Amino acid sequence: MTTFRKMYGAGPVHLIAIAFCLAVGLSVVFQLGFPALWNTSVWWQSIAVWFVGAALLHDLVLFPLYALLDRGLVAGLGRWVNAVRIPALGAGLSLLLFFPGIISQGSVSYESATGLTQQPFALRWLLLVVAMFAASGLFYAGRAVFRRVRT
Repeated sequence: MTTFRKMYGAGPVHLIAIAFCLAVGLSVVFQLGFPALWNTSVWWQSIAVWFVGAALLHDLVLFPLYALLDRGLVAGLGRWVNAVRIPALGAGLSLLLFFPGIISQGSVSYESATGLTQQPFALRWLLLVVAMFAASGLFYAGRAVFRRVRT
């Protein structure tokens, strides 16, 4: 087992999980067919182009940036780094989720379907982010007080 871990870098369960994920992905491609992933009239709207572009953008640009930022946070905050990490992750994920509404993409369709505008989306997202950071700060402040009282 240790030889396998040395050569592969992880346990056999990891290899099985990766092989399963690749098999599911390939079955989706075969089920849909390659023409469904490629828009012949407008090439940049193809799913394949966006998938490869997103992978390259993440691996070559974004990952080094947020890994560097995280190292700076760890060096500066030490064991309190999760007080910033967790709400920052929540802010980033909620931004990805609500981004079309925040930039008012599809505002005509949204307004005709709901009778509402997308104007409050950006302010509500900012309030959500402030609330996440405030809750995290309160939690870690309470934890620091509890540690100080306990010792």
